[in-house]
Amino acid sequence: MSNVLRLAIADPNDSQREAIKNMLLGMDMIWLEAECSRYEFFADVVAQTNPDIGLVAIDSDPQKALELVGRLGVSQPDCAVLVVSSSNDGNLILQALRAGAKEFLTQPLRIEDLLAALGRISERRAGHGEKRPRGNQVIAVAGAIGGVGTTSLAVNLGCMLAKEPQNTVALVDLDLCLGDADVFLDTIPDYTLVDVAQNVTRLDFTLLKRSLTKHSSGLYLLPRPVQLEDVALITPDDLQRVIGLLKATFTHLVLDLSKGYTPIDMIALQMANQILLTTQLDLPCLRNVVRLMMSFGNMEDLADKVKIIVNRVGLDSGQITLKKAEETIGREIFWQIPNDYRTLIEARNNGVPLLESAPKAAVTQSLMGLAKALDGEEDAAEQAEAKKGIGNLLKLWSGKNGK
Repeated sequence: MSNVLRLAIADPNDSQREAIKNMLLGMDMIWLEAECSRYEFFADVVAQTNPDIGLVAIDSDPQKALELVGRLGVSQPDCAVLVVSSSNDGNLILQALRAGAKEFLTQPLRIEDLLAALGRISERRAGHGEKRPRGNQVIAVAGAIGGVGTTSLAVNLGCMLAKEPQNTVALVDLDLCLGDADVFLDTIPDYTLVDVAQNVTRLDFTLLKRSLTKHSSGLYLLPRPVQLEDVALITPDDLQRVIGLLKATFTHLVLDLSKGYTPIDMIALQMANQILLTTQLDLPCLRNVVRLMMSFGNMEDLADKVKIIVNRVGLDSGQITLKKAEETIGREIFWQIPNDYRTLIEARNNGVPLLESAPKAAVTQSLMGLAKALDGEEDAAEQAEAKKGIGNLLKLWSGKNGK
């Protein structure tokens, strides 16, 4: 249980306590250690169970609840107290924080607010030398131009992350008009993104997983809408809530963006931990990379999350060199994926991921290395060695000297 936060709840209101429990159940990052319906008993419960977080809902008796928060701060300093109330009175918030609460959230609880609070608590614990929980990574896969292989990258990356037993992975197809992630996985989903978006306020974590299609690799898929007219039913706010729910349910979330950089795509980029900007070594692609990076630089924290992925390296003798590409875009290339058009097309047409259809192919091995690098399983030296090995292989294939 070292990768999760253990939590105990105190709330005399049975229906409210049940609602909080339903929100927490299914979160991979949370283990519900204990619950208590009496403020006066909760300090003993915390002392016996030693949770990482004590969630105290204070509406039933604010004065008694705040006294409890103060006692916990003295007797259980390692337990971070999170206070929940339907009131947003500034004086009450100040009293809670002075009593020792680390976070103050208002009812009704929003999943994204709870996740943000848990994330801050986790960060503070990591700052004190404790092991930080793994996962909850949101990876956005974007393209510099159409046809550079973003969906192939997103699907196969998702499958490779999902093969690790400690990971739970979902893929969301955000190319709302022309997405084809379901084709790559040979699936006919029962539900789509529009179904989940329209019912997001009524979903719990069990229903959410049932709304996704699970592939044999372990990857869960949430595809784009079937009907073009349904695209307008999905708003940026809807997507923000959907991503919040999925983050709470899965350790990794892969977002396959459209090429239009729509408001939906921009929400995905803002909520991502890592952005894989996929390009090829030709002038139109690299020009667009420069344009996109200039725009991202004007948006808070966006440019710092971008990793440049070069796809189809060794495609033909007319490609721009890697050195020239880095000079053009002013950034280091994070990863190179060799060209293997025949293997990829065969995998797509058969609806079988590369891990199953061509596990030993160079393109598969390259993507496996990328998955490990993104998941933090390789150190910098191993990553550099892997990229160097791939680069040498490409030199042999293309007959170039690599300058």
